[in-house]
Amino acid sequence: MILNLDDSFTKELEADPIMENSRRLVRDAHFSYVMPRKTSDPKLIHVSPEMLEPLGISGKQIGTTDFLNLVTGNQNLPGFNPYAMVYAGHQFGNWASQLGDGRAINIAEVLHDQKRWILQLKGAGETPYSRSADGLAVLRSSIREYLCSEAMYHLGVPTTRALSLALTGDQVLRDVMYDGNAAYEKGAIVCRVAPSFLRFGNYQWFASQNKIKELKQLTDYTIKYFFDEVPQLHDNIYLNFFQKVCDLTREMITHWQRVGFVHGVMNTDNMSILGLTIDYGPYGWLDDFNPNWTPNTTDRTHKRYRYINQPNIALWNLYQLANALVPLINETEGFESILNTYPDQFKTSYQNMMRKKLGLINEGDTDDKLIGELVENLQMIETDMTIFFRELAKLSKNDVISTTELVKFSFYNEQELNKIQTDKWLDWFQRYKERLQNEVITDEERAFNMNLVNPKYVLRNYMAQMAIDEADSGNFDLIDELFQLLKNPYKEQLDNEKWYAKRPEWARDKIGCSMLSCSS
Repeated sequence: MILNLDDSFTKELEADPIMENSRRLVRDAHFSYVMPRKTSDPKLIHVSPEMLEPLGISGKQIGTTDFLNLVTGNQNLPGFNPYAMVYAGHQFGNWASQLGDGRAINIAEVLHDQKRWILQLKGAGETPYSRSADGLAVLRSSIREYLCSEAMYHLGVPTTRALSLALTGDQVLRDVMYDGNAAYEKGAIVCRVAPSFLRFGNYQWFASQNKIKELKQLTDYTIKYFFDEVPQLHDNIYLNFFQKVCDLTREMITHWQRVGFVHGVMNTDNMSILGLTIDYGPYGWLDDFNPNWTPNTTDRTHKRYRYINQPNIALWNLYQLANALVPLINETEGFESILNTYPDQFKTSYQNMMRKKLGLINEGDTDDKLIGELVENLQMIETDMTIFFRELAKLSKNDVISTTELVKFSFYNEQELNKIQTDKWLDWFQRYKERLQNEVITDEERAFNMNLVNPKYVLRNYMAQMAIDEADSGNFDLIDELFQLLKNPYKEQLDNEKWYAKRPEWARDKIGCSMLSCSS
């Protein structure tokens, strides 16, 4: 494999002087050199064609032994030493001290067409930050990460990417639901790609250890390579940097709310400094519009990371990042000023996003009320969020038919809709149609605009689980079928209408389809 390598991270930041791959506290370094674990019988399952060109990889290289060995950790690129990063974080609101890349190893830093990319293997073996874990990953979680990261990209959601999915040929012991029933599963590796995998936790670690020199080195490096063109809104470079991180985070969360995505584990160590969706673990999409839903079994009781709370958690996490960056300027006022504007800025972003989902171009005085009552109505009975907004685009503002008839396909059980609820829907639709009279565009133009932001197809958990079940039996066709489907989530795709459906009843309580654990 010939790639244009440019290992800025390891050249400009501090390396762990200890070369032994043993679990330990790493205080004065940004990363540790570590070699991926050799796999016994690697097999390539799938490759994302859209990720090849940005890296400068020819499609002809996919079938080569060199490519397979690279993306499974069996062969290193000449001139590049793989490494794992150290970071810390707040997990479920509690400080967790040193964490780090416990099962992720960076195997290349590529500079192509003036864009920088890190290739990282997830599931390639233990590192100094693995604590008591084995650093490996199973096929189940790897399929979910591979499909979802690429699906999110095509949805227009800021995200890390995936280059490849491969089996290792090794067996990995996992307790899926943490209930004492551990079993061996097929091992797998995802080669994921991003300009950087730096997280809030990277900065938190050095601040927590009072390692201000290392904190400044890391922040200066980040600004140099990823934030050199931020708007100069403040009189301090670190405040401008933080402002941009806030803006990118707000944009990412707004997109999550737009498509109904729930991350599941919004710990500060799972928050990208670049505002990218990172670490696809127990995620999920809202099947029915339940704002309090979280897919994570670990969060079942407190629901800290539920759908409706994601904007608040993002702000909480930004406060923790701000606390970590304070030592760089020795004052809090600038950070507090930025954070104080975040709620209003997010509200504006959210309202603008919801207007687009409703096909509204102009801002109206009653829009806040219209949106608020819609959110309330969607919770009256089980209503599929994705299908509802897609069907809503078919509404004519001069339509005289029953408007609940128009969207009844989105209801899980239409018979549950009583007269009071029906009247609320009819009242909302009437005011929505009245609001549409103020729009100058035609119904066709509005439908076109709505279908650009309201996807028809998303990676529902039951779909991913079906692909996992097939793959466990050695059939990978469904992985490719879903991969191709999700490349065009806003198009009609009449040949794929079977995937435009509500969650089937059999998937309501099935493991992997409703609730998931962090086990991978």
